[in-house]
Amino acid sequence: MSDSVQNRIAVAYRRFAEQEVRGRSALYETLARAIAEDTDLLALLAALPPPKRQPNLLLAAVRHVAGAPLAWPAFRSTALARWNDVSAVMLSRSTQTNEPARCATLLPVLARLPQPLALIEVGASAGLCLLPDRYAYSYGDHIVRPDHATADAPLFPCQASPTTPLPSTAPRIVWRAGLDLNPLDVNDVEQMAWLETLIWPEQAERADRLKAAVRIARTDPPRIVCGDLRDDLAKLAAEAPKDATRVIFHTAVLAYLPTAAERDAFAASVSRLCDCWISNEAPRVLPDVASRAPADAPVGRFILAVNGEPVGWTDPHGAALEWIGAPPPPHPGQLGAIVA
Repeated sequence: MSDSVQNRIAVAYRRFAEQEVRGRSALYETLARAIAEDTDLLALLAALPPPKRQPNLLLAAVRHVAGAPLAWPAFRSTALARWNDVSAVMLSRSTQTNEPARCATLLPVLARLPQPLALIEVGASAGLCLLPDRYAYSYGDHIVRPDHATADAPLFPCQASPTTPLPSTAPRIVWRAGLDLNPLDVNDVEQMAWLETLIWPEQAERADRLKAAVRIARTDPPRIVCGDLRDDLAKLAAEAPKDATRVIFHTAVLAYLPTAAERDAFAASVSRLCDCWISNEAPRVLPDVASRAPADAPVGRFILAVNGEPVGWTDPHGAALEWIGAPPPPHPGQLGAIVA
């Protein structure tokens, strides 16, 4: 395997350390930086298929195999000594981080659309983000507790900028479905345990909220269809009721498409399938969208966009939203105008 491949992997691990876990997981930041300098681990990673070299996948796989998170010397020795076990987990599983707290950054957009809504999530995993009307939200002193939220619903905190159009209530959702290459079943104990393993070790409150969201989902699981966004989205979108605002949304999904051309093709075609397209991705994933933002992206933030127009910078796990503009005029096929 060429040194260039290992160098690219090292760059990805440094980026993960600097832009994703810095300030959120001191252990994972330390481990990712150390892995980026370790030629033995880089060589093992280079032998895996490109989609299976991700930092979070390796870190979770070692945790899955060895239990509690390990400091660097123990992590390295365990990963090397048990590489067959670790790589087997990496090859059989994927990150599929299903972070329901992202609903807190989507809610200000969803609540401003003409109601009711029909939701389709691309890359839905277990479908936890398809249930924004069943969770509660705290934007500082502004609390949103939907009528459908039960007493045990998780409360997702989100630090919102002063200009954020905070909703007074949750959207009214009359139809929902998800699409994923490998749908997860909220009633499968092992699959839900893997989702917990993907949460970074210092984030105990995030893990507790995930468990609460899973309990909510189990009472009425959302429908998740097995399929590829490149081939199967149109068929699923055609099922959405025409008398609702049809919304297609995704978070941290398009990076898994192997080429920029495929991402651009998706962006060019998705609006024909819905009334409103909401993307929440790293700026480098949709550079044309990011180029329309009024300033460069803050480090570690995703860009939230409606029909390709940026409206906010978001924390990847839903903890913050900085509003950078009003939602754009509705897509021509949309019902009515976006509520001011």
